[in-house]
Amino acid sequence: MIDKNNLKTIKKERREKKLRVPVLPIEEAEIKSKAMDTGLTVAEYLRNLGLGYQVPSVIDNRKVDALLKINADLGRLGGLIKLWLTNDKRTKLIGKSQLHMTLDSIRNTQSIMLNEIMKLKK
Repeated sequence: MIDKNNLKTIKKERREKKLRVPVLPIEEAEIKSKAMDTGLTVAEYLRNLGLGYQVPSVIDNRKVDALLKINADLGRLGGLIKLWLTNDKRTKLIGKSQLHMTLDSIRNTQSIMLNEIMKLKK
């Protein structure tokens, strides 16, 4: 395995050696798809795998962004409930039915978040 300290030196060198790997058409499509998901070229993707490096996935970053958005929504809903519970004058027009709708919205948002987390685990 190549030492990561020497990686900067290696990146400056020109890669002249080529490796040939025979694959089936379905394997080719799968490899290209996975390389695209990581934002790397096929050569970079296979080189990183072959050298034992972790290959980050762009899709995971998209899922994390979705989870962050859901988390922000939950924070805003929690803030509304806090205002209602403290009898803030801005919330005098909010009745119990509105509070129950907000709680239902939180439950739905939690369900969406759980689904996104389960997708990340796959």
